[in-house]
Amino acid sequence: MIYIETARLQLRDWEQRDLEPFSQLNADEEVMTYFPKTLSIEETETFYQSIMSEFKDSGFGLYAVEVKENKEYIGFIGFHKAIFAADFTPCIEIAWRLKRDAWGKGYATEGAAACLQYGFGELGFKDIYSFTADINTPSKKVMQKIGMKFVNEFNHPKVEKGSPLYKHVLYHVSQ
Repeated sequence: MIYIETARLQLRDWEQRDLEPFSQLNADEEVMTYFPKTLSIEETETFYQSIMSEFKDSGFGLYAVEVKENKEYIGFIGFHKAIFAADFTPCIEIAWRLKRDAWGKGYATEGAAACLQYGFGELGFKDIYSFTADINTPSKKVMQKIGMKFVNEFNHPKVEKGSPLYKHVLYHVSQ
């Protein structure tokens, strides 16, 4: 099923054929620069199963993204229920991860902006958050381009103290 369509992208259900490129995406050190580590094939399969469970339980999740022109899988954009211990959780998070050769083409901004519209219009969300390591300038720029506003900084409880990824920034947008 296609949930969201933009001029260049389709945000859709995951398919079995997405697992191999999803594993490659999660194993790419450059893609995973702002995450604690790359993911093994087994860890990617576990992540995939959690995405499928969230769709089943919530009716939304991290959508597989493909380029309409060539049907190429390039990553994910979508929603996740963030439940780790923080003063803004539980909340609906918008997130994205795209493969390197999809960077710099505006896909993250295009897909995330359409996702926000879908979240507010179709899913009835009132508030949507996004967060990333403070050093992740590319994602912060996407958050700003899609109209999200900086809220504050926080130390991510699931990131090791002393890590350059420990300090995070929180962005928010409401309906």
